[in-house]
Amino acid sequence: MTLRSSTMTLPALPERAGDRPETGPEVPHLQFTQTSPPRIREELRRWMAARLPHIITGRSEISAPSSWAVFLDGVAPAEGARLLPPRGDAEFAHLHADGSLHLALDPADHAAFLASGWGERHPLSHLGINVVMLYAPRDEAELAVAKKVIGASYRYATGHEPAAIAAV
Repeated sequence: MTLRSSTMTLPALPERAGDRPETGPEVPHLQFTQTSPPRIREELRRWMAARLPHIITGRSEISAPSSWAVFLDGVAPAEGARLLPPRGDAEFAHLHADGSLHLALDPADHAAFLASGWGERHPLSHLGINVVMLYAPRDEAELAVAKKVIGASYRYATGHEPAAIAAV
């Protein structure tokens, strides 16, 4: 099992431009406005599948059937990492049809992530579920930010810094 450092995994993020998108207050937690164009959403999906090592992809175990998820494959989660339910040790992110994502982040990163305006707490976070919503990237600049946040989720999940993330 990989040991996590006690430092945050989230890089500094620029403040998100514009108003907060409208999202649902309950499960399923979806984004209704400011969604990703199909091209951006597909580019993000291809990037995740190609650039995050030791993963497999498939249907989310927790989200809507249309959600596409990434799971750890052949590596144990980092010590202390709390990933997405139901297993808590495999799925660390999933992409919704609207382009938004749910992902596990180091709890030490939650405040900075939320303050940046790039996402919000999951409606079930009060139950101790370690999931945040990353708002759908609307353009190439926001896609680059989404990749940084997904990279932080991967680092939290695995305790590793893939070279592919550093090269983004």
